[in-house]
Amino acid sequence: MKDLLHVIRPLGILLMAFSVAFLPPIGVSLYFDEGALPPFVAGAAINFAVGFVMWIVGRWHRRELKSRDGFLLVALIWMLVAATATVPMILGLGMSFTDAYFETMSGVTTTGATVITGLDHLPHAHNLWRHELTWLGGLGIIGLAMAVLPLLGVGGMQVYRAEATGPIKDSKLTPRFVQTARSIWLIYTGLTVACVFAFRLAGMSWFDAVCHSFSVLSLGGFSTHDASIGYFNSPLIEAIAAVFMLLAGINFATHFVCWRARSLQPYLRDAEIRTMLLLVVISSFGLAFYVWLLGSYPSYWTALRHAFFNVISVGLTCGLASTDFGQWPVFASLWMLMLSCVLSAAGSTGGGIKMIRLLILFKQSARELTSLVHPSAVSTLKVGGQVISDRTVLSVFGFIHLYTISVVSLSMLLVLSGMDLPTSFSAVIASINNTGPGIGAVGPAGTYQTLTGFQTWTCTSAMLIGRLEVFVLVVLLTPTFWRE
Repeated sequence: MKDLLHVIRPLGILLMAFSVAFLPPIGVSLYFDEGALPPFVAGAAINFAVGFVMWIVGRWHRRELKSRDGFLLVALIWMLVAATATVPMILGLGMSFTDAYFETMSGVTTTGATVITGLDHLPHAHNLWRHELTWLGGLGIIGLAMAVLPLLGVGGMQVYRAEATGPIKDSKLTPRFVQTARSIWLIYTGLTVACVFAFRLAGMSWFDAVCHSFSVLSLGGFSTHDASIGYFNSPLIEAIAAVFMLLAGINFATHFVCWRARSLQPYLRDAEIRTMLLLVVISSFGLAFYVWLLGSYPSYWTALRHAFFNVISVGLTCGLASTDFGQWPVFASLWMLMLSCVLSAAGSTGGGIKMIRLLILFKQSARELTSLVHPSAVSTLKVGGQVISDRTVLSVFGFIHLYTISVVSLSMLLVLSGMDLPTSFSAVIASINNTGPGIGAVGPAGTYQTLTGFQTWTCTSAMLIGRLEVFVLVVLLTPTFWRE
């Protein structure tokens, strides 16, 4: 209980800060005059009031955060922000709390799964709110926490260690941690602005350009149209989205190092980037040939266009779709879902196991095979020239073990609830990897609207587990965590 009291104050500060996020939808509502203003004003007021009360209560329990406080704070941030973000959805769209929480959790975890149909006719303010949540979820909420909390007397490093993705995460990019957080924030914002202008020049309206830029840079996958990016039917727009999705799928620390060094060499030396691009190229050309050969498209080049975009989008856990790839042979959709498990780099806005863990897994397997042939040989495991400690290797195996258990357990729960196995498995994979579209009823042409309440909460839990990379939530369930 004391641990909860110690994080109430910073949590209240973050919620009060989050109330500022309601201002853009309020402005859009006034501009388009669609009558969507009251729900967002009420949402901002409720959000600020809850945060203020928590701050008042927490003032009597101030102390420097410990490492385990960071885990608790991160988990509560995601859950409470998603909860308070439901107010405009409930009051403005008449959604149930279950569906509204699914939608907002999908946004802040950058999953992009939706229970809403008729996106083309959704009020502009609500459409912007959905996309803004994905953008904040990408790097915004935790990046803001890292930058702001130290200034308020609450250390940010504990939050970073709990939230940072991948096994290699303790090296600072600049001497001061706050400066690091601000640098990543500026890069994320700069790429978003560049994407907005690129989309606008390619023919999108300003509103669509902003919303889809939020989705692309956060790898969130929400769209303002039911047909997703396929609504525009533009190879140029698809190419722009693909480029920025690739940039979002790269470790933002690498972007910073390249920017600071004014050189592309860090990109070329990054093992994650090289492997990611290799898989994208092989998968795109291979799936294009496969779907063309089986008659999905009359032209190989048309097949390549859609295969290239959707391999990048689904593989990097964005989830935007240029076409209904659910109509392709099921192997193609399944292969892209499997890519979503590993394609994104650590430190990117993507989800899944992450490429660095896959590389460590394969290199450790190769080292074990070598030791069977040469038992006396002494070898070190390196990725990109960096030595990986045995402790890190064990951590990777532990993560993959918990990840697999989570996928199997949640899939069995959905099957138990009456959902067919292919849809259950793909829904869990798409949710835990924060990808969005799955196979069958939850494919790119469908939504999660058909799920029962139990199934919706199961997928919502999978989104949170995936975004917090399993360990953060699991450690909260251990008795050891709550002992003094």
